[in-house]
Amino acid sequence: MPEKGYTSVVGAKPGGIPTHQLGEGVFRAVLPEDIEWKPFAAFPPSVRLAVLVGQPSEAAPYTIRVRVPHDVKLMPHKHPEDRVYTVMSGVFYIGLGEQFDADKLEAYPNGSVIVLPGNTYHFHWAKSGEYITQVTAIGPLGLEYFNAGEDPRNR
Repeated sequence: MPEKGYTSVVGAKPGGIPTHQLGEGVFRAVLPEDIEWKPFAAFPPSVRLAVLVGQPSEAAPYTIRVRVPHDVKLMPHKHPEDRVYTVMSGVFYIGLGEQFDADKLEAYPNGSVIVLPGNTYHFHWAKSGEYITQVTAIGPLGLEYFNAGEDPRNR
């Protein structure tokens, strides 16, 4: 539990406090048990996303977490924004390019920080088990698949 005088961020849970918004002059902490994981239309159905800070749809800084179950692949896609990934748990496999190629995957263990320039095609695979990454960027968040047929929003 947080100490007296501090507020926990509980996402959009009923009766909870919304995620921290930029410019708020209040100290807040995000506790792991308070994170609300939700589906995200641009990801495969089993992948979950949680907004921790800001609003990814706005032109401002944001922080999200992405949880990908074992053996799920995110096919080649790009984001217009530069991104900083921090591996929170598991092993994060990421490869660069417009085609999924398992030989191009690099494995990053828990605690690693990866900087991905905007508009760089890349792909992920939860090859060895579930992983969670934290992503910090300046929005708005964008996601475009190289092959529109691999975009879950088109199914």
